[in-house]
Amino acid sequence: MKINLGNILSRAWQIIWNHKVLWIFGILAGFANGAGSGNSGNRTSSQFNQNGNSNPFQGGQMEQFSRQFTEFFQRYMLIIIAACVVIFILSFVFYALGMIGRIGILKGVFKLEQGAASLMFAELWSESMPYFWRFFGLNFLVGLAFLVILLPFFAIAIATMGIGLACLLPLLCVLVPVAWVVSVILEQAQAAIVAEDLGMVDGFRRGWEIVRSDVGGMVALALILGIGGAIVGFVLALPIILALLPLILAAPSMSSMSSIPPAAWVSLACCAVYFPVLLALNGILLSYVKTAWALSYLQLATPKTDTPVIIEGNA
Repeated sequence: MKINLGNILSRAWQIIWNHKVLWIFGILAGFANGAGSGNSGNRTSSQFNQNGNSNPFQGGQMEQFSRQFTEFFQRYMLIIIAACVVIFILSFVFYALGMIGRIGILKGVFKLEQGAASLMFAELWSESMPYFWRFFGLNFLVGLAFLVILLPFFAIAIATMGIGLACLLPLLCVLVPVAWVVSVILEQAQAAIVAEDLGMVDGFRRGWEIVRSDVGGMVALALILGIGGAIVGFVLALPIILALLPLILAAPSMSSMSSIPPAAWVSLACCAVYFPVLLALNGILLSYVKTAWALSYLQLATPKTDTPVIIEGNA
């Protein structure tokens, strides 16, 4: 193991504590992390069991549903299109802010390790902009590659009502470590783009070289940051989970808005109050994680060498 894990973890905390402007970039970086998803399989399964047959649309129900959907879309077409455009624009804006947040943390860490005494938000923001499209393109291409790989799985799951996923489960298990390895390479590639002013392809190649130069160190650091970050993230989210318990427990007895008990409204109010705090704490956590990855890149990209000591002899 070439990297010094103890030095990386302690130095990362020292940097973000002494330069809290990185917390702001950590909050921004959080906008590019995570995504929500829904699942309607339970409802379909219950209808299947109740009907007792393999076709949930019989007696012209499919044609009626299609006709109603077409009429609804034609009536509210402009509203639907406008809503989709607004959602797309907002998603891009928040994702762009997330990219700037990641770049800002890397830029700030590299400036400090090169001898900068302080960091200014406006300065980091302006210095991060030249790397934006390279960051965006690299993350977009990696995400697109995984989407292309996963599309057949989704298609088979829909076509077979989820039964086909049982046969594809071994392949899905293989994709998990592959995605994990790619994420580690991506961390180092992003650092290389900022530190060495590289393009997307050269940055990814450089990231692979860095990871390959110390596989054991990268695995250890990824496990520490991944497991530790997950534990801390769960602790941070625990107040919201506890606050939502009354609402979850009261959900089966609620038939309308008027039947929502006062305790449920209190739960929602507590979540609304705590959410900005959670956002800030998650930003601090993310700034620490990204700082640690940046320091690992610096240790491997510029390894320390022992300078020979030259002893001059007496003339």
